[in-house]
Amino acid sequence: MAVQYSTPEGSLPVGPARPLSIARWLMVVAALVVAMVIVGGITRLTESGLSITEWKPVTGALPPMSQAQWEAEFAAYRRIPEYVQVNGPAGMTLAQYKFIYFWEWAHRLLGRVIGLAFALPLAFYWIRGMIPGGYKLRLIALLTLGGLQGAFGWLMVRSGVGPDAIADARTDVSHYWLSIHLMTALFTLGGLVWTALDLRLNARGVPPARLRGFAALVLAVLAIQLLYGAWMAGLNAGYVARDWPLMQGALFPAGIDWSQGVLHALSADPFLVHFIHRWWAWAAVAALIVLARRIRVRSRGASVAIHAAFGTQIILGIATVMSALALWIAVAHQAVGALLVMATVWGAHVLGARDRMPGSVLK
Repeated sequence: MAVQYSTPEGSLPVGPARPLSIARWLMVVAALVVAMVIVGGITRLTESGLSITEWKPVTGALPPMSQAQWEAEFAAYRRIPEYVQVNGPAGMTLAQYKFIYFWEWAHRLLGRVIGLAFALPLAFYWIRGMIPGGYKLRLIALLTLGGLQGAFGWLMVRSGVGPDAIADARTDVSHYWLSIHLMTALFTLGGLVWTALDLRLNARGVPPARLRGFAALVLAVLAIQLLYGAWMAGLNAGYVARDWPLMQGALFPAGIDWSQGVLHALSADPFLVHFIHRWWAWAAVAALIVLARRIRVRSRGASVAIHAAFGTQIILGIATVMSALALWIAVAHQAVGALLVMATVWGAHVLGARDRMPGSVLK
């Protein structure tokens, strides 16, 4: 018998849908997105992102298979400013090029895997009529976000290898495109988690959660922190200071370039971006603490997850700075950032559902 519940739109049928199965699938895809964020972090920190200068959606899934193919890829890389100005003078060998090529190739391959891991099961659930009413458009939107993520990734790479980059002798990608690329991934991650949690409610005949005002505010505060983290990565701003809590021995750093205006400095000056990322973190922590306290009775698990994630993230952030961006510490910092997004979305979802259902459903 089909389960039904009342919503402002009317009565929505659940069976023969398989909401729990779809929820588990979405969480697997979310785990793959976290892995994508980790590999993307390694790609950025190893300066591997410009090693593949073309986008080949099908044939690019395979790495070079012969010495001639490797030489051709290396020759293409040697034409871009990053090689001409940075790696060429440092004497980069083909073996060293293969190392950075691997990480960019792995990052792109994982993107293809995620696309297939979402699209093929979606088609299966759709054809079999297993998707609950009201969720098809949401799943299509998530698939579209995945496609945009790939497009934004290529636009990011193109900003460092395209004609404009060569004309301007730019040795890196645009930090704006990098932030769009990363924030789209994190937004998609949040959408996957929220939809999976809604589907768990659907399986119990409970309406989906609503994004309440305070929860939206917390997510916005966190989004600003994540955006500045992305700009930190794109500008290599983590290298401008190794001390904490001071920067270069002072609370407010010297060396900020105000010549192009305040807005430019706020988004593109490494010293100011680093300073804001350090101290806005505490605004995010305060908001997260309040969110965790509000939901602790209804879902102790979500409350603990939020506290654990932001506590670990703060420690890793400080360690990243003081270690001069030691690779695995910096990668862990980015990975926990993705986990913090998941925990915060979980908490926001609990807050949005708490007045509409028994507390036991949320635990």
